[in-house]
Amino acid sequence: VGFFCNWCSYLGADMAGTARLPYPPNVRIIRVPCTGRIDPVFVLRTFQQGADGVWISGCHPGDCHYNLGNFYARRRILVLRELLKLMGINPERLQMSFISAAEGKKCAEVATKVTETIRKLGPLEFENGRNC
Repeated sequence: VGFFCNWCSYLGADMAGTARLPYPPNVRIIRVPCTGRIDPVFVLRTFQQGADGVWISGCHPGDCHYNLGNFYARRRILVLRELLKLMGINPERLQMSFISAAEGKKCAEVATKVTETIRKLGPLEFENGRNC
């Protein structure tokens, strides 16, 4: 599952689709106003609902339409990765990237890379052996 910034990354994904650039079909994108508005609970619930990985993508540092949203998101992700470790979830399952509206090719490449990383980790299983 990908949480994409409305102003940059979502438009980059749209450009990848318009240009018919191939990327894995199992990536599900959720458009958010800004990555800085992503509550860590959204990420945890995404894992709880059965996602094997979460990809957060926003504007490049310094280009955020809300000034500092992507910096807030980057800090939250560092803390959230530590929380995931404590929960027994490999922090590599949470990925972050910065993609602008003009980077459709980069979006397709990163989608492929993120998907390959998650696929290598296998399905998410919690300590009790169940998927959810």
